Amino acid sequence: MEKVIIIRYCEIHLKGKNRSYFEKLLADNITSALCGIDCKMTRTQSRYLVHSFADGDKDAILERLKRVSGIHTMSVGYRVPSALDDIAECAVFIMRDKEGTFKVETNRGDKKYPMTSPEISREIGGRILSSNHALKVDVVSPETVCSVDVREDGTAYVFSGNIHGIGGMPVGGSGHGTIMISGGIDSPVAAFMMIKRGMKLSAVHFHSYPYTGPAAKQKVVDLVKILSGFAGSIDLHVVPFTAIQEAIRAHCPEEMTITLMRRFMFRITEIISRSIGSQAIITGESLGQVASQTIESITTSNAVVTLPVLRPLIGFDKLEIIDISQKIGTYQTSILPYEDCCTVFLPKFPVIRPKLEKVEEAESKLDVEALVSKAVADTEIIRL
Repeated sequence: MEKVIIIRYCEIHLKGKNRSYFEKLLADNITSALCGIDCKMTRTQSRYLVHSFADGDKDAILERLKRVSGIHTMSVGYRVPSALDDIAECAVFIMRDKEGTFKVETNRGDKKYPMTSPEISREIGGRILSSNHALKVDVVSPETVCSVDVREDGTAYVFSGNIHGIGGMPVGGSGHGTIMISGGIDSPVAAFMMIKRGMKLSAVHFHSYPYTGPAAKQKVVDLVKILSGFAGSIDLHVVPFTAIQEAIRAHCPEEMTITLMRRFMFRITEIISRSIGSQAIITGESLGQVASQTIESITTSNAVVTLPVLRPLIGFDKLEIIDISQKIGTYQTSILPYEDCCTVFLPKFPVIRPKLEKVEEAESKLDVEALVSKAVADTEIIRL
């Protein structure tokens, strides 16, 4: 018996003639995620196997695999010859310490195998019962399922239980996007949602030194580090935004501050995105959550860019977003009490439904091109 971790995907099954491309991409991402751990990864029919690893590395391998987008489920089990006696011996070993109810489920990928799936399950179940009298059969709602997967190559996998991955598609299969990331709860979740859909990410953060200090910047770096565990790597572009905010405050109506800042952010993000080959801008906006997230505010922001703007959280409420942030491990960092650039310059009464012509009139008092060019030129890139 050889201990293995069996990895399965889900959506890749739907890819038709492109399926092999996504299978290879997922294999590459799995290999990258396991870099530094002494193990091997093998592709089989609709499966990936991690094997030849030390028992002490099993938990570390599983933790890394749980963060690889495209993985649906995993199981720790054993690879054995497909002869019935070998399968039965392994199943008895796996179930030796179990109690309560159980059943055996068999998937017979090898249709030339001399027994049907129900026949294999009955035979294996009988041998398990003979060796462990603390078990009883329950085929409807068993406490434990012993699974047998008979493959076409003369081997079989025997395991009990599935560990869920994050699902989705492998990163790199859905283009390249740029997430506008603050230090809040929403934007890291938006980033995760796009990573899960297979998008490679870069990140842009707007920093307002000295109004926001090193701790606020480090908070965002830490958030991107967490996200890079799902994405493989992310380049963080830190944009100095203080001069733009001070110009808006000095020359424009206070109530339009947030709207005008957002328009500058979108312009800068588009320039950075085009320079790195990114094909879309991503935000953490949720419709109606704050003043800058009304449909009118969204429209005025979109007006200054031509790249598509993706808002994966647009229909989510705050509690749903918090729930995801807790699951992916960004929540505790997001709630650290360091202000971002928007909260520092927040007006008392921000305009909720800005009219585009009024916004453009206010913006005409600024040297938009010079302010944007300076911010882009002074951007710092941190590779995470």
